[in-house]
Amino acid sequence: MLSRQLSGQIDTSNNRAMNIALPTPASPFNIGTRGSPLALAQAHETRARLMAEFDLPEDAFAIVVIKVMGDAIQDRALKDIGGKGLFTREIEEALLDGSIDIAVHSMKDMPVDQPGGLLLDTYLPREDVRDAFVSLTAKGLDDLDQGATVGTSSLRRRSQLLVRRPDLNVVEFRGNVQTRLMKLGNGVAEATFLAMAGLNRLNMTDVPRSAIAPEDMLPAIAQGAIGIERRADDTRAAAMLEAIHHGPTGQRLAAERSFLAHLDGSCETPIGGLADLDGGSLRLRGEILRTDGSQVLADDMTGAIADGAEMGREMAIKLLAQAGPGFFDHM
Repeated sequence: MLSRQLSGQIDTSNNRAMNIALPTPASPFNIGTRGSPLALAQAHETRARLMAEFDLPEDAFAIVVIKVMGDAIQDRALKDIGGKGLFTREIEEALLDGSIDIAVHSMKDMPVDQPGGLLLDTYLPREDVRDAFVSLTAKGLDDLDQGATVGTSSLRRRSQLLVRRPDLNVVEFRGNVQTRLMKLGNGVAEATFLAMAGLNRLNMTDVPRSAIAPEDMLPAIAQGAIGIERRADDTRAAAMLEAIHHGPTGQRLAAERSFLAHLDGSCETPIGGLADLDGGSLRLRGEILRTDGSQVLADDMTGAIADGAEMGREMAIKLLAQAGPGFFDHM
């Protein structure tokens, strides 16, 4: 699968390598990551792209697994224990102290603000952006019985569900893909939601899922995208990452993350957003929701790709003005 993904998406010439001190098995390039199966798959994809671009052996790279607080605490909602930074803090500390050379992240987990001295400016080609409805008994949301229990750890998904199905009993449902599937099997909930991108990257074709169109459930900001973080003063890492950066994904995320930034988005604010490219144009869709599902405010803008970040800012300001104070208050 990965060889197919790589084909046509990176320049396999080694011209860029001429002025770079490339890693070797004796002095490998350290790639930091969380330890979940999905995080490891993303780190392996990053390594494979760098290997292909610079014609390097696998052992010229080391995958360094770093334990993060967000993975250690599974019984509480993210908003109650510190938000998105729980998935990045320890990895970024390792990056700053030189224990690793780069850090690979799921972009939907990344706060918009970064620690001083770090840059997040490299993105791999984006996967499927859609959410997946996952159930062992139902084919879709409309097939669930009245009052059925649905599990999700996402405040966005919870709010979107309650807009469509206010009768549902929505419970906290954290953990990696394998943990959530086990919870379904144990009857903790009748259905849950996962990112199609994660299922695809893990090649989990046996998971009973149906993809949900963005028109029905707008995805999280940057869903399906892998981001690679580095030290701002590391010129070698910058040169190597430039060779595998996917420009169109960067253009889409510039608009989406600007929208998020100007909403002051966190795990406590239900926000959906998606940017798409069409020739020289960028379409940005965004929405904010009350946490009880009682109201959703949405907008849809199209403009030049170069104006994506400004579109995100304008959309955020417009929706916040419509929302007024207290819109995101928990019910």
